[in-house]
Amino acid sequence: MKRIAFIGGMVFDSASETFKSANVLCEDGFIVDITDATAPSDYEIVDISGKHLMPGLIDVHTHGLGGLDFNFASEAEIQHMTEIYARMGTTSIMATLASDTYSNLTRSVFKINQNRVNPKNGCASILGIHLEGRYLNPEAKGAHAEHLLAKPNARELEELAGAMMPLPIHASFAPELEGGDEFIKKANELGVTIGIAHTTATYEQAMHALDMGARSFTHTYNAMTKMHHRNPGATIAALTVDTAYAELIADGYHSHPALVRLAYKSKPSDKLVLITDSIALACTDEGFSSEVAGNKVVIKGGVAVNEFGVIAGSTLTMFKALTNLMKFCDVPLNKAIKYATVNPATMIGAYGVGKIALGYRADFITINDTKNPEIDTVYIGGIEVR
Repeated sequence: MKRIAFIGGMVFDSASETFKSANVLCEDGFIVDITDATAPSDYEIVDISGKHLMPGLIDVHTHGLGGLDFNFASEAEIQHMTEIYARMGTTSIMATLASDTYSNLTRSVFKINQNRVNPKNGCASILGIHLEGRYLNPEAKGAHAEHLLAKPNARELEELAGAMMPLPIHASFAPELEGGDEFIKKANELGVTIGIAHTTATYEQAMHALDMGARSFTHTYNAMTKMHHRNPGATIAALTVDTAYAELIADGYHSHPALVRLAYKSKPSDKLVLITDSIALACTDEGFSSEVAGNKVVIKGGVAVNEFGVIAGSTLTMFKALTNLMKFCDVPLNKAIKYATVNPATMIGAYGVGKIALGYRADFITINDTKNPEIDTVYIGGIEVR
């Protein structure tokens, strides 16, 4: 049994949203006690005096990074990706698949799941799979190639979900399309959470989808009906429905800082979720090219765009999204952490991650400065990976 005690630091408490002096005891990768008492003598001691200990970050919408993409990566490449995520402070992810043919999606699912059932030490945990496509509206396709899109198909969802099990599974789709109601009903039966995405849904159609069981809005503002005072659209539903989660790409480009502030002020504090929507170009050099959802993508001026000049995912990391939220919304770190940890975990129904709490995974980040935070050390299952 591997026993590790993190002592001397200021530990983030999610309930009070404060850092408190405490020692965190871990056994075999999980937290077994948070205490003021001296660590038992049979524990390995990790002295984090002068540092702040916070939960590892969770990205529920990421297609890849480091030149690799979950749609195309081999099992070995997926493992390498999870190593990169870990070093970036993202300790749990939902491997996100963009639009593709049905047969290609099933092959991608198999390779991802091989890394779920056989996780490696030092790697970010793949919590589940996020299916973003292929059931998107061609009129709001964004960077997804139209020939890869299809109408919502409940039978296909059931077959894909069977391959993607165990839960959590999250599916983003356009509910206004023919077959949308049946798609949500089947998702509810299967335990698949639903996000409204790449949609021309009216406000009323978005509300209907939520009533049917949709849970969230995928990359709010992007690839959805815009705000208008006589036609509020899906965007206003995302911002004003207190029970719905809203994903947000806080890079200052997908959403202007003013719109990031609007979402922050509009949503209940437990319903806003930071994501990256990162693609293979994240953590690569300018000029590197890749393919996303059937289209070639390059970085121009720090922004990922496809061959038609359409924005195509991001090069954001979760830690940068967190510090951007602090900057754009004048939010202290202790109030910002939830948007990148417990909120995304709760949105997709993942348990045991996102908090420093009894029974949770010992996935941590240490930082030295809460006002201008930078990652000092990353631990996964209590083991240092950076």
